Amino acid sequence: MANITVNPTRMELTRLKGKLRTAQRGHKLLKDKRDELMKQFLDTVREVRALRAEVEEELMKVHKAFTVASALMSSEALEQALLYPKQSVELTQSSKNIMSVNVPVYHFQTRTHSDSDIYPYGFAATSGELDTAVDALGRVFQKMLKLAEIEKSAQLMAEEIEKTRRRVNALEYVMIPNTQEAIRYITMKLDENDRATTTRLMKVKDMILKQSIEEKREADERVMRTFGGSGEAPQES
Repeated sequence: MANITVNPTRMELTRLKGKLRTAQRGHKLLKDKRDELMKQFLDTVREVRALRAEVEEELMKVHKAFTVASALMSSEALEQALLYPKQSVELTQSSKNIMSVNVPVYHFQTRTHSDSDIYPYGFAATSGELDTAVDALGRVFQKMLKLAEIEKSAQLMAEEIEKTRRRVNALEYVMIPNTQEAIRYITMKLDENDRATTTRLMKVKDMILKQSIEEKREADERVMRTFGGSGEAPQES
């Protein structure tokens, strides 16, 4: 309470109780969101690990195939064969929502669907190893794109998890305890005021009662003095 200044009034107490209920509901929702995000994140990380292993393995095969092709062909012939691509690729991006996190979704589309369009050269002047290398590279490219998509998703989810974790901690260790302490402080002050008011009322009641008794005794004494001196009691008419 050293860093919190509140007015010990019933209106402020009602406001703080409403604030506490809202903070507790928000804390539960954020914890559920953090836990679900962690589950999604771990699933994504496992997917990244498996897909990365596949991509690295296939890239090694592509590298070996190009190495063999470059050994069988001159560097000028290899460069000339790959200089002008025959196929074109259109890449579009959309997004999907995972627990309020917008993650990217990449769409890969070739200009034509013919498998032969990936070879930008004639087959007479090139080796079969180059065909194997180009075909392997075409297959691994889509997996590389998928890997980029899920790695970016994992990065965005990790950032959202960290932000959610900070919010949960701020509510759990700062806002909720401070609000509870403020409620206890106001309740204690109001109870003290109620007790002080009750004590004052009891004292006033005792004073009024004492004054009434004194006034009655004085009145009785005046009556006794008045009729006691004449020796006669008051007669009824």
